[in-house]
Amino acid sequence: MTATAPSSAPATAGTAATLRRSARTRTLWLLVTLAVLTALMALSVTIGSREVGAADILAALGGSTDGFGPAAVATRIPRTLLAIAAGAALGVSGAVMQGVTRNPLADPGILGINTGASLAVVIGIAHFGLTAASSYIWVAIVGAGATAVLVHTLGSLGRGGATPLKLALAGAATGAALTSFISAVVLPRADIGDSVRSWQIGGVGGGTYASLQQVAPFLLGGLVLSLLSARGLNTLALGDELAAGLGERVAVTRAVAALGAVVLCGAATAVTGPIGFVGLVVPHACRLLIGVDHRWLLPFSAVAGAALLTAADVLGRIVARPAELDVGIVTALLGAPVFIAIVRRQRLASL
Repeated sequence: MTATAPSSAPATAGTAATLRRSARTRTLWLLVTLAVLTALMALSVTIGSREVGAADILAALGGSTDGFGPAAVATRIPRTLLAIAAGAALGVSGAVMQGVTRNPLADPGILGINTGASLAVVIGIAHFGLTAASSYIWVAIVGAGATAVLVHTLGSLGRGGATPLKLALAGAATGAALTSFISAVVLPRADIGDSVRSWQIGGVGGGTYASLQQVAPFLLGGLVLSLLSARGLNTLALGDELAAGLGERVAVTRAVAALGAVVLCGAATAVTGPIGFVGLVVPHACRLLIGVDHRWLLPFSAVAGAALLTAADVLGRIVARPAELDVGIVTALLGAPVFIAIVRRQRLASL
C-alpha cells in the first residue's frame, strides 16, 4: 500500500498539469481565431468594388452617408454582421448534428436540411404570399425540422440503423428531390423566379439591420439550446447504452440538441439562402485544434464558422472584382475537397 502512494501522486499531478495545458492551448487557439475574425471584419468593411479608408469608416460610424466611401461602409457593416451571425450558426449547427448522429459527414447542406428550409420558404412565397423576413424564418425552421426527421427516418431503415453512410445517402437523395420540387414551384412563376434563384445561391449581400434584428432572437435561442446540450453530447459520444447507464436521458438530450441545430440552420437559411459545407468543414477543423469536448467545440465552431463565412465573402469580392461571387459558391468550392477527404478517411466511419 505504501509503495504505490508515491507513484499515484505524481500521476495525478501530471494529469492535472495536462488538463491545465490543454485548457491553455484551447484558450490560446480561441484567442487566435478571434483575432483572425477581427481582422476579417476589418477587411470585409474596407474591400469591395472600391476600397475605402479609415476616414470613411469613421464617418460612417458617425452616421454620415455622404460620398461613396461612407455609403459603402454603411452597407458593408450589416453585411459583415450577417456573415458573422450566419457563419456562427452554421458552424454550431454542423457540430451539433455531427454529435447527435455521431456522423462525421453530418452537415445541414449534405443532409438536405438547408434544401428543406429553402423549399418551405419558396412554397410560402409562391402560394401563401409571404414577404416578411420574420415569416421566412418560421417557415424555414419548420421546413428544416421536417426534413431532418425525414432524413433520419430514411437513414434508420434496414440493418444497422442510422449509419453515417446511410444518413449521407438519405440526405443526398432527399436534397436532390427537394431541389427538383423547388424548380417545379419556381418555374411557372416568372414573377418570383429571378429573386428566388438569386436567393437559392446563398449570400450575405442583402444583409440589413432590419433582417439582423428579426433573425437574432432565433439564432440566440438556437445557440442557447445547443450550448446547454454540450455536456450531454459528450456523454452521447460514449454510445447510447453507456450514456443511459451514466444517467443521461438520451432521447431528451438528442431532441434538445437537434432542435437547437435545426433552429440555427433554418434561421440562417431564411436570411442568407442555403449555404453549404460550413457546418462540415468547421467542426472537423476545430477538433484538430481543441479536441472533441463539445463544451469547447461548440463556441469554437461559432467563432471559426463566423471567420470562414466572412473570409469567403471577402474572397468572393476579390476574385470577381468589380462583380462579386456569392458566398455560397465560394464555400462550395472550399468545402467539396474537404468532404472528399473526410469520406476517404475510413477511420472516420463514426464519431
